Amino acid sequence: MEELTRTNHYGLDTFLHSDIVVPYIDSFGSVEQKKKYLPGCVSGDIITAVAMTEPDVGSDLASMTTVAVEEGDDVILNGTKTFISNGFNCDLVVVAAKDMAVENPYQAISLYLVEAGTPGFKKGEPLHKLGVHSQDTNELFFTNCRIPTKNRLGNKGTGFAKLMEKLQQERLLVAILATTMAEFILEWTIDHIQKKNANNGLKHIPQAIQFALIEMATEVKLGKTFLEKLIADHMEGKHIVAETSMAKYWNTEMANRIANCCLNLCGEFGMLEACPIARTFRDVRVTTIFAGTNEIMKGIVAKSLGL
Repeated sequence: MEELTRTNHYGLDTFLHSDIVVPYIDSFGSVEQKKKYLPGCVSGDIITAVAMTEPDVGSDLASMTTVAVEEGDDVILNGTKTFISNGFNCDLVVVAAKDMAVENPYQAISLYLVEAGTPGFKKGEPLHKLGVHSQDTNELFFTNCRIPTKNRLGNKGTGFAKLMEKLQQERLLVAILATTMAEFILEWTIDHIQKKNANNGLKHIPQAIQFALIEMATEVKLGKTFLEKLIADHMEGKHIVAETSMAKYWNTEMANRIANCCLNLCGEFGMLEACPIARTFRDVRVTTIFAGTNEIMKGIVAKSLGL
């Protein structure tokens, strides 16, 4: 993921498919579902997406309005999902939907596997975004979309718990993404300033610029050190929801600060598309928003502190 991010084409990252969506099937899928879908997910013949966010429901997943009604051996889905990454190119979608007959919203959500081409499932046109232009993002529409009940991931009403379980890894990945973006643009900026100084016959970088670069380098180092500890803990199966929320919040905010400062240090050149920071500046902005906004991350940490 770090190496792909360093190409400065964040939208080409495959981590959404490999490390966010497919683990739902691997962890919660039946033997039949795994045999049917995982080989294609591995070979690349199946592109996956996960559909949680709705037009009027972002971080508050329990308030989603996409409805799932069981009718015999089938489930009928109705609703709209939006800002779905991989949504246009996907062959298979993990869809979160609610049984409105269940009073507790946290026990009403289930996850379903919906294949592209299923009658009643329609993809909207790709959305025109501020950044991340190389990744398709769009709306998904479900209108009396009928799928077999066997396409449900796990037991009925366990969807919210499954989403919460997998969001720890997703948020950790976002923190890794943002930190690598910060690392990349800082390295590029240092190299750019050194070359510019050499071309202008200057032997030393002005102290004010040195201090700015040192402050940013310190922030990146702090963020990466924290991340490496969390990655090790996550791989050992430790419960680090609060710590991951801290990293998602702090590291993405840090990456945005560094993108802004590096752009300033580049002066007018930073405003040109020829400057790679222009792309990173746009792309890094969404990291504070997706996988749960940073305000949601602070709320999770607040609960862990008993506040």
